[in-house]
Amino acid sequence: MRPVVVLLFLAATSVAAQQPPRTPAESAHADSAPPQPPPSPAPLPSPPTPEQEHYLLGLRTVGRGIAQLKDGIERVARTQVVSDSVRQRQAGRRLAGLCAAAHGFLASGRATMRPTVYEEPTRTPARALSVQVDSVIAYIPRCEAAAGKTPKKTATELTGKVMGYEAALRDFRTAIGLPNKSDTVPRHRGDRQGTGCCFGSSRSTHSPLLMSGT
Repeated sequence: MRPVVVLLFLAATSVAAQQPPRTPAESAHADSAPPQPPPSPAPLPSPPTPEQEHYLLGLRTVGRGIAQLKDGIERVARTQVVSDSVRQRQAGRRLAGLCAAAHGFLASGRATMRPTVYEEPTRTPARALSVQVDSVIAYIPRCEAAAGKTPKKTATELTGKVMGYEAALRDFRTAIGLPNKSDTVPRHRGDRQGTGCCFGSSRSTHSPLLMSGT
């Protein structure tokens, strides 16, 4: 039995002697993987040219007009939670006045929004945004004439125009490297769906307060 144990010991010693010793680098690699390099930061958007600044300034002016339209739509929406025809007509007349006031901001801002100041692929969303502004402007005369008589119907139609504008605005902001807000209108108690009356996130729909009739 003793000779067998001796032979096994000698064989194990021989195999171990044939393996090359591990270098310190190999030992360190075996013990732990090398740390991953930090991710590269996202490239910053290039500053706008003077011509693009004119486009953005026009867009800011348009935004002031859009804010007035939202105010008018909110006023109409709040009157739909109570059966008060007097308040509803008052809100409709106020919406008509706000449409008239917004027209000046929309028209003057749109005049400086020339999509050709951008190269592709940014030019496409810039053009789409300008088209949506034109759509809102084209609806203003009807808003002024009809809001006092059919406030709910007018507000619903105007909501669709403004939502089209906001969808195009999100695409444009993404194209130029700016973040987007998830909710552009404050919520109020009359909004049962929590979508901020008529506008909200990119997936929101028309408020039920404006969709239930004319």
